[in-house]
Amino acid sequence: MSAPSGAPFNAQFNLPVRVYYQDTDAGGVVFHARYLDFMERARTELLNARGFDLARFADESRILFMVHGITVRYHRPARLNDLLVATARAASLGPASVEFEQRVERGPDLLVEGRVRLALVDRDRQRPVRMPAVLRQILETSG
Repeated sequence: MSAPSGAPFNAQFNLPVRVYYQDTDAGGVVFHARYLDFMERARTELLNARGFDLARFADESRILFMVHGITVRYHRPARLNDLLVATARAASLGPASVEFEQRVERGPDLLVEGRVRLALVDRDRQRPVRMPAVLRQILETSG
């Protein structure tokens, strides 16, 4: 896997998200846990945009990304059929982790913000592992 060209890893990635009926409660307001789904999609698409295939990485290295911690603040609700933007930006890299700063916005309004720390874990032993050099290179490479 070679380091892709393009924007620096820590550049903000924006993913458009439409709110569907399945995302809402009986009142048409987005259920609080669905924002975590929107954020996960943004993290995954950020990696995809940099040429990093999570499924292939897991198969070849037997390493998984697992959520180690999340801090979330809810500011305003989203509603059925709203068009949102979920963002992801790498905030820091550790020896066996990466932390993302994330937001969900509707136009100029900040709806939700959070920090998500992902640990790298051996798929078979379910134990933390050091970040492989090739992954660190991909994560640290700027365009």
